[in-house]
Amino acid sequence: MPETSFIPGAATARAYRDALGCFATGVTVITTMTENGPLAITVNSFTSVSLDPPLLLWCPARSSLRHDTFVKAAHFSIHVMAEDQLEMALHFARDGEGFDTYDWHLSKAGSPALPGTIVRFDCQHFDSHQAGDHSIILGEVKSVTCHPGKGLIFKRGQYGGFLEQP
Repeated sequence: MPETSFIPGAATARAYRDALGCFATGVTVITTMTENGPLAITVNSFTSVSLDPPLLLWCPARSSLRHDTFVKAAHFSIHVMAEDQLEMALHFARDGEGFDTYDWHLSKAGSPALPGTIVRFDCQHFDSHQAGDHSIILGEVKSVTCHPGKGLIFKRGQYGGFLEQP
């Protein structure tokens, strides 16, 4: 395939998304508790920011109906999804309020905790910033819960796992 170059913009939006998709990411589901009950959103824009203090960030689209609730949330949990949790990740991508399907519980931090994830970071809102068509939400990690397992990966519009070396 020949090398291509372009300037990101409206005419090259699909090419830009495809280029971003070359970077494999883990899949996370973020949860918070609202006046109406638990709320979730599936995201792959998640990263570590700082070890001291322990900060993480994630970026919801401003066009999401769940955006404003998460930007204003005092507490939230970031769940790193296990390789066998694609169905749950897709479920919360479509329906942020559909918790009746899963056996969740309220964490000590006050956020919905999902079963079977390989890591859960319970966070307190640290800061948020508008950034183009997304917002950057920073959370200070207050506790971490880990379970053994392989992570769910997203790359070039496809989900899968990580092939481990023998």
